[in-house]
Amino acid sequence: MGNKNLIITIEREYGSGGRIVGRKLAEELGLHFYDDEILKMASEKSAVGEEFFRLADEKAGNNLLHRLAGAKKADVFGKPSLKGDVTSPDNLFKFQAMVMRELAEQESCVFVGRAAGYVLDQDEEIENLVRIFVYADRVRRVQRVMEVDCISEERAKKRIRKIENERKNYYKYFTGNHMLCQYIYIFWLYIKCINLCYFAVSSVC
Repeated sequence: MGNKNLIITIEREYGSGGRIVGRKLAEELGLHFYDDEILKMASEKSAVGEEFFRLADEKAGNNLLHRLAGAKKADVFGKPSLKGDVTSPDNLFKFQAMVMRELAEQESCVFVGRAAGYVLDQDEEIENLVRIFVYADRVRRVQRVMEVDCISEERAKKRIRKIENERKNYYKYFTGNHMLCQYIYIFWLYIKCINLCYFAVSSVC
């Protein structure tokens, strides 16, 4: 019998407010919300320091070059290793993937980031999976990063470019796919107060 839990996963452009969208959605639906809590839970399960998970969080690192050269995606769905190079990006991701699958099996919930949509889409037992990608126009994203991080416009633009590249490479490295596929796309018009945000489903890839 399949898993009937409602599982919502959110990927997002940096500065689009995807985390806030996810948290608000979870509140409205009465679901648990998981963001970087996954890192702590994976650390506890693996006995690997949480700092290692945070350093590698949504980053492919230099391993991307090896993956592109080898033309194959990472094997992230096997059992994580407790011996050898336990802090390798692949092994850390396996621990996170295991935690997400266990949570999805236990309850309906919302996940943000960490290729959760791809991870859970591989589980044939999950029947009610909704994959969402949150984006906003660049001007609004720059403004939001400036406000939240208290930095200049130029630094905000550089930060957006850096983190977006890290996330895209991370997703490509671990899934073999581009981030912008197989999602419901949501354009979020960010108007400071969460009660005044509007959602519009624009397409399904």
